[in-house]
Amino acid sequence: MPDPLVGKHVILGVTGSIAAYKAADLASKLTQAGAQVDVLLTESATKFVSPLTFRSLTHRAVVTELFDADSPEAIEHVAIARRADALLIAPATANTMAKLALGLADDVLTTTALAVTAPVIVAPAMDAGMWEHPTVQQNAETLLGRGAHISGPGAGRLASGLMGRGRMLEPAELVEHLRWALAQSGDLEGRHVVVTAGGTQEPIDPVRVVTNRSSGKMGYAVAQAARDRGAHVTLVTATSNLPTPYGVKINRVTTVADMRSAVLDACASADALVMAAAVSDYRPANVASQKIKKVGNEASDGISLAMEKTNDFFLEVPEGVLRIGFAAETEDLIENARYKLASKSMALIVANDVTKEGSGFEVDTNQVTIIGADGVTNELPLLTKYEVGDKILDRVVTLLAKRDD
Repeated sequence: MPDPLVGKHVILGVTGSIAAYKAADLASKLTQAGAQVDVLLTESATKFVSPLTFRSLTHRAVVTELFDADSPEAIEHVAIARRADALLIAPATANTMAKLALGLADDVLTTTALAVTAPVIVAPAMDAGMWEHPTVQQNAETLLGRGAHISGPGAGRLASGLMGRGRMLEPAELVEHLRWALAQSGDLEGRHVVVTAGGTQEPIDPVRVVTNRSSGKMGYAVAQAARDRGAHVTLVTATSNLPTPYGVKINRVTTVADMRSAVLDACASADALVMAAAVSDYRPANVASQKIKKVGNEASDGISLAMEKTNDFFLEVPEGVLRIGFAAETEDLIENARYKLASKSMALIVANDVTKEGSGFEVDTNQVTIIGADGVTNELPLLTKYEVGDKILDRVVTLLAKRDD
């Protein structure tokens, strides 16, 4: 399934804030993602950034006036609103938010906003103290009550030099917010997909752990791909160093026991489970209560660490949940994957040889073979992990449809 932004008509409304310079980067990112971006500038916005800047970035006409005699559209704001898949106002000043809340229509942006029936995302930007003002908060609540989505604001240093909440979110964050809004009617709409990611950690002592090399990137990519198809996604992750995907419920865990509890809880209402995490097969049999010291052990060349098996909770997942697993192998890839597929009653298994260049741990690509319990096998070329996630979900969509027939 393509990126939710590809081919979509997005209205980018820009108002009179110093953060308008970020809107140029936002327009560029949306265009590069495949969206058709119609930029509407308020008169105040043109004091900060020129229409030519946006026209150069989007390769489309930029609208600054409500009445343009040279426009090919008879009623331009209505025409733009009717073809819009989403309206993103970034930055949105306190003044513009007040107009939107009151239903005022005195410029091209606010007039178009009244005609839009597509999702509306508002990204506030204002100086210290303004966001917390009761009137601004009331206006935000009014917009939320009408179905608009308020993205931000963030906290940090503001244009005045003061610190506080009021910063417009970064363009990359807003692109993710827009993807989430556009994906709500995807082919996984109404489905709950649970995804696991990262390598679990089992303690040796209060300082050291036994773990593995999983970065969590594959699981995060699957979670993002599922979100972009309209699914409600729960990500159970043993990784904490990756950005949290917007619109995804995060449950952070450490040990296998933690992951078991979180996964089984989430799967009580799930349609599918994608186990991309590298779950520890063994843990130390005895965990030291204090840090194991090297001092005093000079007579020995090392220490012995007794290990015991961890509990394999995969088969504890309710039978109604579609189970998808991963097999990260270094030899006999397909044979080992097929054994794991059958022994754990999976619907699909994703096999990858982690010794191949560009495949496996800590990289953004992967080369996998998807094997189904139905005998259907897909050997994929080297793809980004997001693309691999999308290919897995293609199979999940088909299997869920068959299950429901």
